[in-house]
Amino acid sequence: MMKIILFSRPQLTHTADELRRLLAQLGEHGFDYCVNGEFAARISELTGIVIPPDKQYASIGDECADAAMMICYGGDGTFLEGVRLLGLRPIPVLGVNSGRLGFLANVTKEGIGQALADIAAGRYAVEPRALLEAEGDFPARPDYPYAFNEFSIQRGGASMISVDAYVDGEMIATYWGDGVILSTPAGSTAYSLSVGGPIVAPGCDCFVLSPIAPHNLTMRPVVVPNTSRLSFRVSTRGQRSSVTLDNLNFTVPDGASFSLAKARNSIFLVHLQNISFYETLRNKMMWGLDRRDETKA
Repeated sequence: MMKIILFSRPQLTHTADELRRLLAQLGEHGFDYCVNGEFAARISELTGIVIPPDKQYASIGDECADAAMMICYGGDGTFLEGVRLLGLRPIPVLGVNSGRLGFLANVTKEGIGQALADIAAGRYAVEPRALLEAEGDFPARPDYPYAFNEFSIQRGGASMISVDAYVDGEMIATYWGDGVILSTPAGSTAYSLSVGGPIVAPGCDCFVLSPIAPHNLTMRPVVVPNTSRLSFRVSTRGQRSSVTLDNLNFTVPDGASFSLAKARNSIFLVHLQNISFYETLRNKMMWGLDRRDETKA
């Protein structure tokens, strides 16, 4: 019997019906599971279903050591938190989106039954994805110094900051503005996309360096090989700025320096045969949708 690590955040909006359906479908398709304690409490509150203590976890430890897969039930933020919780364990992750369509959590809650049927029948693949590993002038070394989506440097006050950026020791630019983002292909559809960065297909071996609101309008995103080491030095006119590893934020002083490269470890994603990156992209971006059809309705 395959064991699933089920993870969700209690602050998300769930309904009793969808949670009952989720647990029923896990049982219907023959899966054992363990649930994080906060989500187990939310399930009990909404549905009255009590998750036994031996099926609950506070951290990924002995009670989940034999799990074959993690299912993150929520959205892309929940997915990122679940990945961090795994702590580089080579357990493949599937994201189920309980709200709007996501890029990381790309299985809809209505499609969870079919997804579980495919997994039970072995109709899926496991694909590695690159992580960024960061070191530098953090307030304290992060417990998890990795980013699945992006590393960013952002201004913390009203004044713009400058960031000197180097690729393999060679200076590429000084970015004057609100900051800079270094993203993985997975992160190219997240923060990087919102500042004008390119969308990168998951299989590409590269990183994307994108300026945030640059003062010099000739600044453009740059794609570099993921074999590169990138270095940054921040100047903030005496103010403090912030750096992020995915959705974790750290305040750093003027002159802080950071170095990033592809981590030795990868994150492993569950790829279902009926879900395509390009189909998700078309649906999320609404490419090809003719708005004139809506006005005719």
